[in-house]
Amino acid sequence: MTVTYNLPDGPKLPRYLRIVKFITQPLKYVEDFAQVYGDNFTIWNRGDKHIVYFSHPQALEQIFSAHPSCFRSGGGGGGLGFLLGDNSVIILDGDRHQRQRQLLTPPFHGERMRAYGETIRKITQQVSNEWTIGKPFNIRASMQEITMRVILRVVFGVDEGPVFRELGRLLTSLLDFMGSPLMSSAFFFSFMQKDLGAWSPWGRVVRLLQQIDQLIYSLIKERRAESGQHRQDILSLLISARYDNGEGMSDVELRDELMTMLVAGHETTASALTWAFYWLGQLPEVREKLQGELETLGVHPEPSSIAKLPYLTAVCQETLRIYPIVANGFPRVVKTPVEIMGYKLPAGTAIVPSIYLAHHREEVYQQPQQFKPERFLEKQFSPYEYLPFGGGNRRCIGLAFAQYEMKIALATILSEFQLSLVNKRPVYPVRRGLTLAAPAGMQMIPTVQVTRASTPVNV
Repeated sequence: MTVTYNLPDGPKLPRYLRIVKFITQPLKYVEDFAQVYGDNFTIWNRGDKHIVYFSHPQALEQIFSAHPSCFRSGGGGGGLGFLLGDNSVIILDGDRHQRQRQLLTPPFHGERMRAYGETIRKITQQVSNEWTIGKPFNIRASMQEITMRVILRVVFGVDEGPVFRELGRLLTSLLDFMGSPLMSSAFFFSFMQKDLGAWSPWGRVVRLLQQIDQLIYSLIKERRAESGQHRQDILSLLISARYDNGEGMSDVELRDELMTMLVAGHETTASALTWAFYWLGQLPEVREKLQGELETLGVHPEPSSIAKLPYLTAVCQETLRIYPIVANGFPRVVKTPVEIMGYKLPAGTAIVPSIYLAHHREEVYQQPQQFKPERFLEKQFSPYEYLPFGGGNRRCIGLAFAQYEMKIALATILSEFQLSLVNKRPVYPVRRGLTLAAPAGMQMIPTVQVTRASTPVNV
């Protein structure tokens, strides 16, 4: 019996032109196609390796609730394998992926996660106390500094000292360099991934990675020797964790997961915080409403109380809706023919859940281009309508931690400072590696938060 396959309509642009637009105009890329072809469209490639974008909630539900065996989704990080390693939960597929998720999930939830609240608050205070009142500063750089220090303390268990400074310096250099326009292209053009010596762009990446790996493996060795000291950093928890067969993770597995947490948890949260302050700077009415809610908690509130604030939660949710840090969910490659929303897709077809398009559906989000946190107080959206952390079995493990960190950092800064944009002209996301971020040069000016400054502090 002959099976008839039917894919959605879509553009037939030359591959080179399409990739250039995908790199340089990532949002316009999907917006333009959706405007012409609707919710679902196919990017046609040679042979049968076509890519189908879906953003309708019904399609996303069918994709995310399908049995994992229907798709091959390992390696969905595109060109991330060289950075994260073959044992990263992002790269793994099938049973190995599921086994790794089970081991990685506990440290990011419940009491263990909440125990990190005070650490996040202290780090945020340390960084923000370096600002000069009335003097412009780079908001993204500060948010990166906060999230980097949080990762080093909470995940790596590294405190102030030579290792803390060196690891932070190397990691920041690597991620900044790889986020540049030139190196962002290297994720999509394999011919750019050539080590032509220390002075070549890719050569620099290779050597930075080697130095980082040396430090990470030394740290793992040192931490294994300290076993039994009941440390609560995530590295120590992972060293003591065991698979069902009683075995622990190898040094290589630990290294790959540490790099994954760093890349997935540092850059993304820094970008989300930068966008949150951008919107608060653009919309004084949102900032004042949030400020009023924060003041109901009084001075030095518990991190757990901050995390429960409804309007603060809504501001974070809307920040991640309007410009999701990752525009698309992990691609799934069809293993056996599958039907989604009436389309019969053959094996080998790549499926891309479009997070950005799902977040801008007019029938789900009225005035989707407007920043309106209230929409999250008025309605609860399904995981197929709101999915900033992806969905299904590839949903981000660290989503609860990322939201928690975001809330604590925002509340801590807003209790001390009011931040104003130097330039209030609208800005739009730009590509930063595999993510979308606010333009790097955004400047803000801190002033003392009057309402809090006038509150007496108990000495």
